[in-house]
Order: sequence, then C-alpha cells, then structure tokens
Amino acid sequence: MKRILLVLALLAGVIARAGEPVRFAFITDNHFSFGSHSVGDLQRCIDDINSREDLDFVIFGGDITDFGADDELVAVKEIFDSLKIRYYVVPGNHDAKWSESGCNTFRKVFGYEHFEFEEKGWRFLGCSCGPDMRMAPALLPQESMEWLRGIESGKKSIFVNHYPQDTSVLNYFDVTRELKRIGVRFEIGGHWHQNRALNYEGIPAVLGRSSMTDRSKPAGYNVFTVYEDSVSVSERRLFPHTAVQMEPWYGRRLEPVADTVRYDADGFPDSYPWMRYDVNEKYPSVREIWKIREKSNVVAGFARKDGVVYYTTASGFVKAVRLDDGKEIWERLFPGKIFSTPAVSGKYLVFGCADGSIYGLNASTGKTIWIQRAAKSVLASPVILDGKVFVGASDGVFRALKLRSGKPVWTFDNVEGFVECRAYVDEDQVVFGSWANRLYSLDTKTGELQWVWQCKKPSRMYSPAAVWPVKSHGKIFIAVPDRSMYVIDAKTGETVVEHPACAREAIGLSGDGETVYTKSMWHRLFAFNAEDGSKKWSVETGAGYEIGCSSILEVGSAVLYPTDKGNLLAFSSEDGSLLWAHKISIALVNPMLEVPAPSGRRRILASTMDGVITLLEF
Repeated sequence: MKRILLVLALLAGVIARAGEPVRFAFITDNHFSFGSHSVGDLQRCIDDINSREDLDFVIFGGDITDFGADDELVAVKEIFDSLKIRYYVVPGNHDAKWSESGCNTFRKVFGYEHFEFEEKGWRFLGCSCGPDMRMAPALLPQESMEWLRGIESGKKSIFVNHYPQDTSVLNYFDVTRELKRIGVRFEIGGHWHQNRALNYEGIPAVLGRSSMTDRSKPAGYNVFTVYEDSVSVSERRLFPHTAVQMEPWYGRRLEPVADTVRYDADGFPDSYPWMRYDVNEKYPSVREIWKIREKSNVVAGFARKDGVVYYTTASGFVKAVRLDDGKEIWERLFPGKIFSTPAVSGKYLVFGCADGSIYGLNASTGKTIWIQRAAKSVLASPVILDGKVFVGASDGVFRALKLRSGKPVWTFDNVEGFVECRAYVDEDQVVFGSWANRLYSLDTKTGELQWVWQCKKPSRMYSPAAVWPVKSHGKIFIAVPDRSMYVIDAKTGETVVEHPACAREAIGLSGDGETVYTKSMWHRLFAFNAEDGSKKWSVETGAGYEIGCSSILEVGSAVLYPTDKGNLLAFSSEDGSLLWAHKISIALVNPMLEVPAPSGRRRILASTMDGVITLLEF
C-alpha cells in the first residue's frame, strides 16, 4: 500500500492532463507453445482487453512464441486477431533465433518487421531485436538500423523493442544515438519478464512483465497512459477467481533528450565494455587487405573458387567479389533471407534460401541453372561431394541432389525438427543435427538411416543443431548447448566420451585430424586428442561470457577463436598461448575460410553479423 501511494503521489506531480491521452496495453513475452499454460494466459489477457473500452491499441513486445515455429506464429496471430482494437507486434529473440523459416514467416504472417504510426501527437516506432538465427547477444539488424536512419527527426516519439537498449544489445550505442536524433523520449521493452524502470544514456525506459503466470503472480499485462508530456504505467493482474487488480508502478515527465555522450574516433561511447579497436594497434602483424560494409546482416560463411569469393546476406543477396581486392563481380537478389553458407564446385554455386528453395547458379555469372523446391525454408549450408549436393531443410527432409541438375538422388524424409547446420559428409556417412534434440547419420549413397543420437537433456533448446560436426579416427565430435562436447562412435552412434563444461555449439578440427578444439561459454579454449578424446590442454582466453556458434579454425600453427562480439583471437596450437588479437567489428564472427597467401604469411576471409566482410593477413 505504501508503494502504491508513493507512485500515485509521483504521478500527481508529473502528469500534465491537458489534452486527450493515448492509452494502450503492452503485452510481452507470451512464449506461446502448444499445450503450455502460456496459451491460456495470453487468451485471458486478450479477453480482458476486449472487455474494456478505454484503450486505443495494443502493442506486443516480442517473444510472442517460444520457438519461432511456423505453426506457433500462425496460431498466435489468430489469437491476436480476436482483439476488437488494432495491434502492433515486434519480434523477440525467441521468434528470431529458433525460427525454422529464418524469420520469413513472421514477416509473412504479420506483414512487417517494423512499424511506425502516430497517435494523438505521439509517434510510435518498433522493430526487431535480433539475433537472427545464430546464438549471440542481441543485435538490431542492419536492415532495422537502415530503417531508423531513414526516419524523420523532430517528432516526439516512443520506441518499442524486445530487448533493453543497454549492453544487452551489441550495437546499443548506435541505436541510442539514432533514437536521440529521431526525437525518442521514452522506450518500452520486455525480455526480463518483470516490470523495471531503466535509463539508456538519458532516455527513460521501462521493461514489462511477461503475460504468463508464475509462482508469484497471475497472468497480466501493463497499461500505458501517455499525456502531452508525461507517461504513467499500471500493471493489470488477472486473477482467475478474484477481481482484477490494477496497480500503478511508474510515472514521469517526458522531455526532449539531447545526446551528451562522448564517442571515441571509432564511434564507441565511454560505456562500451568490450575489446576496442586499439587492440589492432597492439598486434600490427595482423593486416587488413580489404573490407566491405554491407547494409544488411551477414549470417553465413564463404565459398571460394580460384580468385573469386562468394557470400550471402540476410536481406537475400548472393554476391561474388574478387579475392585480391574485394571488388564486386556480380550480385543477385533472391526472394527470401539467406543464412546458408554457399558451396562451389566446377561452374556451380549452391546455397539454400528462406523462400523454400535450393539454388544452383552459374558461379561465373550468377545466372540460375536449377532450382529445387522444399516445402519450407532452407537455412542449412550445402556440402558438395562427388557430383552431389547434400543439404537439410526445415521441412523434415534431408536431400542429396545431382550437382548438374538439382534433381534428387535420394531423400530422407523422417527428420524431426529443422536443420540449420552444415552436415559432415564423407563416402560412408552424412551426419547432421536438428532442432528436435537429434543427431542423424545417413548412408551417403542411399540416404538410409544408420543411427540417431539424442542429447540426454530432453529440451529442444539443447539440440546439436547449430554445430558443424567433425570426424576423425572413426569418431564424430559435436558441441551441444548443454555445454558438453560429445565423442560419438561413427559406426554405432554410441557416446564414447563426454566432456562437460567445455563447449556450447562451436567446434573445430586441426588440419592433420589429430586435435579437436572447443570453447566454453566462460572464456576457455580446449584442445582434445582426436584418437582417444583425452584433453591436451586448455587456456584462459580473456573473452569473457561468449556464446558464438561459429566453428574454430586452425590455420598453420594458429588456432583462430571467433567470438560473438567481433573479436578474433589466435592461440598456439601447441600449448594454447596467445599469439594475437584483432577486432573486426562489434558482432558475431561468422564461419571463416582460409585462402591462399604470399609465402610465409596466412590469409583468412572473415565476416561479422553486422555486415562486415574482410580479408585478413597474418
């Protein structure tokens, strides 16, 4: 009671009641999942809103589904559509990271990925938070940043995003600077499942509770009342057998916010907590040959043929550039997002697309030679071996296709969950994971099932789905989100060795096949003997909390450790001692590729999720 009286006194002091206010409901973190209590909780919120006549609209603040599945999105849209007033939606990380459609279905179902509208003198803006498909900290996609940069300044605005716009978001400083330019006076988010008042470099903000019940509270949502120059927020609690409770908990005046933050020469604020670009001056032996900055996220690796490099973007582009200087040769735009690392062989360039197709292009011109349709998105990366293309999809089918025509050689149509990884393929077996907690091994020639391995933990969040498996000495090595590395007998699928607390989803194999590398979520790099699975060495990396899923790459005597914050660290393959560090950008380093280099040097192609492509020499 004292807390309520205090808030009411605060509201009385700050709210200017001139003019008709904007009043709306904010529902976030529904985590819709068939068969769970989240469905009934959401429906109670919708029914309560429909019983009222004082609301202008509803905003849904992300994580509307638990796993971003197509059927979840369609079902939750049907519930949203039962509202009697209009609504707006932003996706959350659960809608994007585990999206079987590569975020295409959200855009298809709701018709947008960001919104802008005006109501009673206020402009409301909302957009995606990322990360798209890859495990990493949040990152407002480059496409969203381009949208923000195109918004007219000078109007008082409210910004909605699922994540808090602090260091939870890798490009938080760029976002906040842009919001101040636009005229944002207040921000609203979710993600933490609790009501919290925050401040982002001068911009006041709140996070809202989840709509779901928990041990301490029933289903519910928040109601925002926005006046000409102030805001108040109340929580609405929907007890199942008692009266609804409405409790005010936040209020303040909303004024213009000036950008008083100090930025360094690289655009980083004083608050930036991670490795800065000055590390590149400390290790001048690492040289940048060329760099490209895309206006879209890049969420995949490279293919190379002779002096040409191929890469894809999340906005649907496939591009070919010259290896020596990065100059563009050709580009093609496709009708879906692309998260697939392309493969090239002979004249054929092959990749999967979220539009539900596998494409075979002429590598020299970019002209389409063949298309193989799938029933759902193709997010996985293809492997080419002996004139065949091996690739999984989101439709429960793994395919072997003829490289020349794209026609099926065989199909395995009993995959549970969707496939996003690049399979391990040799003459004996095809090994890949799916987002149903399974690792499959198929006969390379026939596609017949050899074995299925399952993680001991039942949750699909622990699926061996993002890791690119490696094989050596008759064993398959995988890193799983349960934080363990598993050594699996390649013939039987039986676990030979389990190493806990040393991995998440990133793994790598030495060039001679004798050493397997993994990294933990807490700044350690491990080297294991591939023959018996025993540990050779481990070392403290200084990377901090790190969840990037890109493969570890051995180049010469250096083990390259990619991070989720744009940093690339190199350690000795002999003993794990640090050789050098280099900052590429601020976001997840994607799968890298070694390319030819001058005598005595090494070169790699590297990219980051925020759209940076570079050729490095060391």
